[in-house]
Amino acid sequence: MTAFTPDAARGLGGPQWLVDRRVAAAERLDALTWPTPAEEIWRYSKIDEFDPARYQAFLPDELGDPGVEPAPGGGPVAAEAGDRAGLVVVRNGRVMHHELDPALEAKGVVVCGLDTCAEADVVPWLGQCTDASPDAFTVLHDAFLAGGALIRVPAGVVVDRPIVVLHWSQGEGRASFPHTLVVAGESAEVAVVDRFASVGGDHLVDAVVELIVGDGAHVRYLSVQEHGPHTWQIALQRAHLGRDATLRSSAVALGGHYARLRSEARLDGSGSESDLLAVYFGDGRQMLDFRTLQDHAAPYTRSNLLFKGAVEDEAHSVYSGLVHLRRAAQHAEAYQTNRNLVLTEGAGAESIPNLEIEANDVKCSHASTVGPVDDDQRYYLATRGIPPEEADRLIVLGFFDDVLNQLPVRSLAAPLRDAVVRKIEHRGHRD
Repeated sequence: MTAFTPDAARGLGGPQWLVDRRVAAAERLDALTWPTPAEEIWRYSKIDEFDPARYQAFLPDELGDPGVEPAPGGGPVAAEAGDRAGLVVVRNGRVMHHELDPALEAKGVVVCGLDTCAEADVVPWLGQCTDASPDAFTVLHDAFLAGGALIRVPAGVVVDRPIVVLHWSQGEGRASFPHTLVVAGESAEVAVVDRFASVGGDHLVDAVVELIVGDGAHVRYLSVQEHGPHTWQIALQRAHLGRDATLRSSAVALGGHYARLRSEARLDGSGSESDLLAVYFGDGRQMLDFRTLQDHAAPYTRSNLLFKGAVEDEAHSVYSGLVHLRRAAQHAEAYQTNRNLVLTEGAGAESIPNLEIEANDVKCSHASTVGPVDDDQRYYLATRGIPPEEADRLIVLGFFDDVLNQLPVRSLAAPLRDAVVRKIEHRGHRD
C-alpha cells in the first residue's frame, strides 16, 4: 500500500472539503485488512490474486484539466443511447466534459464534476449510501476520489431523455476511482446510463455508484461494463429508496479480467419498489462476479431480481444474492432469480441465492439454475439446417432477450445484443 499514502491523497488537490475527506480515508488504509476468499462475501472470487502493491493512483498532472473533452460529442458510444438530455465524459476518474439541456438547467437540474460542483450540491449527498458500511475498497476509493459525476434532479422535475456518463480508464499499473452520484428529489424522474471501458495493460477500476431516490421519485439506471481483458474492476452500486419510490436498475457486464459488482438496494420507505436486472457473458479466462442485496426495511415494499449469465472457454461467473426482509417489512414481496448457461467444457458458474426473513407476513421466493444449452434446442435447430455456431448464437440471444428488452434505455438493446454476438463469434480468441 506504499503508493496509497495520505500525502498522495492530499496531492490530488481540489476543493478543501474533498481534500479533507480523501486524507481522512487515506489515514484509515493502513489499519485495513484486505478481504480473503475465506469471507462469505468473497467466496469463489479471485481476491487472493489481488495485490494492491501492483497499482498506484494517477498524479494530479496526469489526470488532465476539466474542460478537455477526450471524445467530441461523446463519440459513437454515447450516440448509441440515442437522443439524450445530458452527457458527462470522465477520464481516469475525473470529469473532463459535461453538458446539459439548457431547459433542464433552468429547472435546477445539476450535471457536473464532484470536484468542480458547488459544495452545497455535493456534500449533503456524497457518501450517503456508502459511509455507514465501508469495506476496504470503498475506503481506498474515498481516499483517491479525484472527481466523478454528479446528477441532481430537483423535486418534481422530469428528465424525459437519458443522461449519459462515459467512464474511460487507461494506464499500466494504475488505479482509477470512478464515481457516479445520482440524487432524485421528491417526485422527480430521471434515466442515467453509465458506460465503463478501459484499454491497455493491468489496470484497477475501483468504482462507486450512489443512487438516492427520494419519496415518490422514479429512477432508471443502466451500467454497461466493457473493460479490456487485463482490467480488474471492483465496483459497488448502492441505492436508497424513499416512500413510494421506484428504481429500475440494470447491468450489462462483458469485459474485464476479474470484474466484480455489488448491486444493493435498500428500500427504506413504505411502498418503494426495486427491480434489479443483469446480463453477463464471460469468455477466455474472465471471471464475472456479482453480489446482490435486496434489503427491505419498510412495509409494503417490493423487489424483483433477474440475473442471466453465460460463460464459455475457461471463464467463470459467480452470483451470490441475499434477500433481507427486516422485521418492519410486513406485507413485502421479494423475488430473486439467477439463470446461467455453461456453453463449453472448462467454463463454470456458481449460483448462491439466500433469504433472511424476519417479518412474518411476506411473499418471498428465490430460484437459480446452472447448466449447459439444452441438447433438444440444438437438435431442433440442426434439423432445420442451422449450423452449430449459428445455433449457439440464437440460443444465447434468446436466453438474454427477456432482460435486454427490459433495459431502461431501449435504444441500447440492439448494440448490446451485437456486443454479445461478437463475443460468441470470437470464441477461443480472447486473451
